Amino acid sequence: MGVALRERLIGRFRWVDPGPESSHLVSDVSGWWRDPEVLSALGPALAALFADERPTVVTAPEVTGLLLGPLVATALGAGFVPAMKQCDARRVAEPTTWTQTPPDYRGRTLRLGIRDRHLGPGDRVLVVDDWVATGAQVRALYELIATRGAEVVGAAAVVADCPPQVAAELRLRSLLTGADLPS
Repeated sequence: MGVALRERLIGRFRWVDPGPESSHLVSDVSGWWRDPEVLSALGPALAALFADERPTVVTAPEVTGLLLGPLVATALGAGFVPAMKQCDARRVAEPTTWTQTPPDYRGRTLRLGIRDRHLGPGDRVLVVDDWVATGAQVRALYELIATRGAEVVGAAAVVADCPPQVAAELRLRSLLTGADLPS
């Protein structure tokens, strides 16, 4: 990753105080999506982290993953498969493999699903996300990918804000760490 992209990512990031009911600040990465130079550089920069692994498909969890995943897939010449988050109001009308995440940094668990027809044996899958704090969603997606008979090549993130041993276990590579961002 070039110095210019690194500086733009850091410069367009901010922490937001959601109010007195919250015990922590919330990351605001919306400035990344607004900056056309960041937007055009993110896909190739994240793809470069795993280009030698030759992924055939990229998957990413809703919501920001749906922005980032296709950028990486395009840079790799790979396909993209969204990982849906299940909510009570949504029903998927075709066979879908679901898994549940371990608790995230807020103690929440989520259900993530991928349509069965989009992932199977022979696929080499790169998981992409903007931010990895506990690795809960990455772990769940790895489980789901294995259940579908595909192979995980690793995970790429804009920010890895997890302990180094978690990043190593998940084969997580990132453009920034949490320590790189202003406090």
